Amino acid sequence: MGLEIDLSGRVALVTGGSRGLGRADALTLARAGADVVIADIQIESDSGTEAERYGPMAQAARARGFVYSEATAREIGELGRRSAAVKCDVTDRDQVGETVRRIVEQFGSVDILVNNAGTLDHLAQLADQAPELWERDLRVNLTGSFNCAQAVWSHMKERGWGRIVNMASVAGTLGGFGQASYSATKAGLLGLTRTLALEGARLGITCNAIVPGIIGTEAFHFGNPEMNERMVRRTAMRRAGEPQDVANAIAFLCSDLAGYITGVGLNVSGGIELFTF
Repeated sequence: MGLEIDLSGRVALVTGGSRGLGRADALTLARAGADVVIADIQIESDSGTEAERYGPMAQAARARGFVYSEATAREIGELGRRSAAVKCDVTDRDQVGETVRRIVEQFGSVDILVNNAGTLDHLAQLADQAPELWERDLRVNLTGSFNCAQAVWSHMKERGWGRIVNMASVAGTLGGFGQASYSATKAGLLGLTRTLALEGARLGITCNAIVPGIIGTEAFHFGNPEMNERMVRRTAMRRAGEPQDVANAIAFLCSDLAGYITGVGLNVSGGIELFTF
């Protein structure tokens, strides 16, 4: 086997693919040969009237025009791959199941799942954490990934081949000041990853997690510049990563080159977890 990442003939589902990491992941998987379906709560042709219930980050993305679900699907089509953008709320089990059913019907399979959909806008110390946002973050970040993994599992099992990549965070491994709900859900994803890795190991299904550090997405640039600079200084490489850095790692984990890798949490973090001074 050569050393080239080749995903030809594979069908990938990327959740939260309207912008940022998800968009980069979708384009990179397509460049490696995969057909890609982008699932997101926001697509350009949708009225966006439900954005309020998804939180301030979704509202800001809509207001600033940072919604590229359909544009990304068109870009993938220009690469000669099949693609579609579908509106899907990962917290809605019926909607997730119907989305996967349609993908299998139209594309033939779901070989790759990238659980990228997530929330990152609940910032408050413990005493001020809002219970309703704690519950929302559990539903989106953790239960949403469970819902999607469960929906694709039987299809991967039947084909004897599958790749699931969960998007964790260094907040889940290091903790995050003022991020109790986010950190807890991302830590939970690592436990889910290892369990799915165990259960899929003899079925041809691998499950791994990416553990990003500070990545220069739209969400990062929404943040407080002073706080962003503090986090960059905490990173050994003294710079934020790019979405492409994460996408490259995901493409590798989804390929046959990574067929003997499962259950890992791969830091793509510039060394933020190291003892930096």
